[in-house]
Amino acid sequence: MAYNNRLSNNQISHLLRSVAAVYALKGEKFTFQSIAYQRAADAVDHVTSEMASLWEEGKLQAIPGVGPSIAKHLDELFKNGRSKHFDELLSSYPQATFELMHVPGVGARTAIKLSKVLGISRAKGAIDRLEKAAKKGRIRTIEGFGEDSELKILKAISEIKSRERRMLLPYAAEVADDLINWLRANAKVVRAEPLGSLRRGVATVGDIDIAVSTNDPKSVIKHFTQYPKKQRVVEVGPVTASILLGSEIQVDLYTQPPASFGSLLQHLTGSKHHNIALRTYASKIGYSLSEYGIAKLLRGQKIDAQGKTQGLQKHQEGKLSRFETEEEFYQFLKMDWIPPEMREDKGEIKAALEHKLPSLVSIGDIRGDLQIHSDFPIEPSHDLGIDSMESILTEADALGYEYLAFTEHNPSVSGHTPAQIVDLVKRKEEKVEQINYSRVKGYEKRVKRVFNSLEIDIKPDGTLGLPEKAYEHIDFALVSIHSSFNMGRDTMTKRVLEGLSHPKVKILAHPSARKLNEREGIDVDWEAIFEYCVKNNKWLEIDAEPARLDLSDSLVFEAGKRGVKFSMGTDSHNKEMLKGMKYGVTVARRGWITADQVINTLTLDQILPLLPLS
Repeated sequence: MAYNNRLSNNQISHLLRSVAAVYALKGEKFTFQSIAYQRAADAVDHVTSEMASLWEEGKLQAIPGVGPSIAKHLDELFKNGRSKHFDELLSSYPQATFELMHVPGVGARTAIKLSKVLGISRAKGAIDRLEKAAKKGRIRTIEGFGEDSELKILKAISEIKSRERRMLLPYAAEVADDLINWLRANAKVVRAEPLGSLRRGVATVGDIDIAVSTNDPKSVIKHFTQYPKKQRVVEVGPVTASILLGSEIQVDLYTQPPASFGSLLQHLTGSKHHNIALRTYASKIGYSLSEYGIAKLLRGQKIDAQGKTQGLQKHQEGKLSRFETEEEFYQFLKMDWIPPEMREDKGEIKAALEHKLPSLVSIGDIRGDLQIHSDFPIEPSHDLGIDSMESILTEADALGYEYLAFTEHNPSVSGHTPAQIVDLVKRKEEKVEQINYSRVKGYEKRVKRVFNSLEIDIKPDGTLGLPEKAYEHIDFALVSIHSSFNMGRDTMTKRVLEGLSHPKVKILAHPSARKLNEREGIDVDWEAIFEYCVKNNKWLEIDAEPARLDLSDSLVFEAGKRGVKFSMGTDSHNKEMLKGMKYGVTVARRGWITADQVINTLTLDQILPLLPLS
């Protein structure tokens, strides 16, 4: 099976999951291999650099979960566009099988059954053929399916077809940072900044736009087009240029002299709705806005419904006010500078005019991480961490944290008796107690307290996946949805509220259970969830894991207005992921959240009384 040797991270992740599925289908003797490839796929999902670039730099084995064997096969894949090992494994089943696994809810065995019964063998067009079969009512007639299964498949296909494939925010930021560092190596570059949805911190990003302040655009553009990781130059103009990177990522460069750089930065950061609202306000006080600056409206000029000036003549000398910084641009309009994350036309312009913008939480406010998965052998049903507690704590010390929580998933319910689960939880309690004792003695360490927690599954009936006696051995619990995502709103809301009701539960982790570019969030009555959390002192998590960024910024905005408190966790499954907390902070800032609304900004002494430790 041949591939383009510049595969995207998503393609590599899917390939590894396909290999994992083949090993799982081979039976229990190959469980280790299946788990290894599944973990490698998870690791690729979490990587914020392009895999092809990491391969070129010889860093594949630096990725947690990618061992020597898998790295060897990936090396062959990148060199030759194919891997003999992968080809042999995947040729055991119809190629449509692995394509159908892209459909949410369709696992390997289901995909095999559908491909065989429906006669779908080729990968190309497999999902389209599955959709046609479902529309004709053919799936409901297959043994083990039915009308509900058919409708769920149709809905899932509709979702993946309507969903534009976009880069996850951390990945786009990594790509942009590398390119901006390249640009800053040119002495003619005064400033270089990201633009658009990336600068605003939107969860997913399309193309990447970069603004450069310079008096020599020709030199900067030449340097930009010589970027060593480019695939090709798309376009070159006097003050702009575009290049294409791997995975079909387009980067557009905009240059402006330093005297008007602030205007360009404001104009191209957006959002569209913020800019329309700002232009509309500016027109009411007699001004027009552009990437060059702010000008007095001339007689006969009008502003249309999109906030654009109609009948606009070229600016005459002396008519245009230029701005080196955004702060000066907004100040000219008699308003405070608006942080990029807030520019979505949610009332920020009115607040800026009245000098009532909130002081948003920042990464420097965070004192701890409340969702981390170590490699402690608690035998969960999924997602065991990769690194030891000790190595994670070393990373947390470097970040200056006062506390953190180890929140491994609860032991597998199907694989253990209640007594065995209690025993596993007790063993983890003993491990954390040992660590805390050593931390007290090692006073030079920054992390003073390790909380012993678990992330516990809320089962479909609302009960939790942990025997009651086991709660005696944890400090507090997070609860979350990891299965049966398609329940009706009322049923799902009841399920979540019942899961939150246990006295040891403090946090609803990744509350909507969404996976960006993969799965929509659950359907619940958020008003009811918000109200319950406020009344019962429960916290909603902002999960900083790149594929989640959950709760979404829009729901954070609504929850924050209703008095909900938030916890933040990186959902780390390796120590490097602890550095991703800044993306959770970005979500909070987009939701207008201040430091006093985030539990992790509390000191250790302040947070202790809030937890059900006894």
